[in-house]
Amino acid sequence: MKAIGVIALKEIQEGLRNRWVFAATLLLAGLSLSLTLLGSAPTGHVGAAALDVVIVSLSSLTIFLLPLIALLISHDAIVGEMERGTMILLLSYPIARTHVILGKFLGHVTILSFATLVGYGVSALALVISGAPVSPQSWASFAAMLGTSVLLGAVFVALGYAASSLVRQRGTAAGIAVGIWLLLVLVFDMALLGLLVVDQGRLISAGVLNVLLFFNPTDLYRLSNLTGTNVSQFAGMAGLAGTVQPSFGGLLAGMAAWIALPLGLAIAVFARREL
Repeated sequence: MKAIGVIALKEIQEGLRNRWVFAATLLLAGLSLSLTLLGSAPTGHVGAAALDVVIVSLSSLTIFLLPLIALLISHDAIVGEMERGTMILLLSYPIARTHVILGKFLGHVTILSFATLVGYGVSALALVISGAPVSPQSWASFAAMLGTSVLLGAVFVALGYAASSLVRQRGTAAGIAVGIWLLLVLVFDMALLGLLVVDQGRLISAGVLNVLLFFNPTDLYRLSNLTGTNVSQFAGMAGLAGTVQPSFGGLLAGMAAWIALPLGLAIAVFARREL
């Protein structure tokens, strides 16, 4: 466990030197604050309803932006160090390869979590400074959005590690990372929507649709934040919520599986890989 912590600290320090932490935090803070101010514009002030709109807006932003940031910081975590020769030096110490993967993963998730919590926390700070009343349920939804955003980022960090462990060149890993982002963020939902339109409910029932959504972590994230709460009335997922209602615990378990499977693949491949 000590080795994992040391490697995680190393990744955090490298992230600070490369300004990844600062850049990601500044980007998320700027966009979240902009969405907060725009969300309060129709009424002229930030209130309970505005926070609900902000949750929906930040959830939509997270689906597109956070996976991309996660893949950018993780796609060369293994192959990049192998190309630079630093992986050979690292493994010259008495440390297991599994600990290397887990330590790097923990460090990158910590970086992403800090950027997410601070960046999106700017929105909450703006609401507090405004002095407008916000319902406890809205604050609970906001906290759940933060937690699931960190989980979604961890999913794509794990996917980036899987890609990085399978290839020999950083350019190839970057191409795979872009492909993963396009597939899970854009193509999957477009294809599923087209399938539903063509099917017209003949073969794809609510139960089948429920299963299909578990094949995409971004859909699990959407369902976690845009259905079953007081924010769903502001989201375009309200219609889907009427037919697909998996439990919140089931959604979290699905996202945890999306973390474990690619991370396990990365560990298994890296353990047998020649340097």
